[in-house]
Amino acid sequence: MLSLHGKIVAITGASGGIGEATARLLAQRGAAVVLAARRGERVNAIAQDIREAGGRAAACVVDVTKPEDLQRLVSSTIDQFGRIDVLVNNAGIAPISPLAALDTEGWSAMIDVNLRGMLNGVAAALPVFRAQGSGHLVSIVSVAGLSVSPSMAVYAATKNAVRTVHEGLRTESTDGVVRTTAISPGYVRTDLAGSMADPHIREQTRKNMEAMGIPPSAVARAVAFAIEQPDDVEIGEINVRPTVQA
Repeated sequence: MLSLHGKIVAITGASGGIGEATARLLAQRGAAVVLAARRGERVNAIAQDIREAGGRAAACVVDVTKPEDLQRLVSSTIDQFGRIDVLVNNAGIAPISPLAALDTEGWSAMIDVNLRGMLNGVAAALPVFRAQGSGHLVSIVSVAGLSVSPSMAVYAATKNAVRTVHEGLRTESTDGVVRTTAISPGYVRTDLAGSMADPHIREQTRKNMEAMGIPPSAVARAVAFAIEQPDDVEIGEINVRPTVQA
C-alpha cells in the first residue's frame, strides 16, 4: 500500500486553488505540509484549518520571485519538520494577451513568476535534496504548452521552459537522488483568470472554467499519486484535463 505518511511537503501558491487543494489532500493522507504564498493571512488560516482537522501544517509568507523567500521556505520547513522531501512549485500567473498588444510588463511578470519562481525553488531545494540523499521536485505546468492557442504564446513559453528545466534536471539526476514530476492541468476551476488583464480573455476564460473546468482536487490527486510512488519509481509527467476539453 502506497502512503504519504512521513512525507514533508512544501507548496508554493498555496493560498487557494490547486495549491490549497493539494495541501489539504496531502495532509489528509498523512503528509506534513508547509503552505507558502504572498497572502500570509490566508495560508495561516488554511494551515490552522488543517491542524484542527488533525493534520500537520505550517505556513510561510513567500514571494517566489525573491530567491531569499524560497531559501527561507526550505529552511523553515526543515526547522519545523526536520527535513523537506518534496517541493511543489505551484505559484503561477497568466496575464495573457495577443502578442500584438505588446504587454511587455505582463510578459516579464509571467517570466518572473512562472519560470524564475520555479528556478528559485530549484536553487533553494536542490542542494538540500542532494545533502539528504533524496528529494522530489513537482511543478504545476500547463497543457497550454502542448498546443499553443491564440493569446497564449508567452504564457505557454514560460510553461514549456519549466517543462524543459524538469527534463534537464531529470537527466542530471539518474543517480536516483532527485525525482522530478511535471503536472500539466487543463481547465481547472481556480481564480487564475483574475490575473488576466484583457477583459474579453478574462471573461472567456471564466466561462470555459465554469463550463468544463475540473475541480482543483483532481490535480491534487495527481500530485499525491506522483509523490506516493516508491523511491525507485519516477512519474515524469502527467496531463490532467477535462474529458471534454479539445
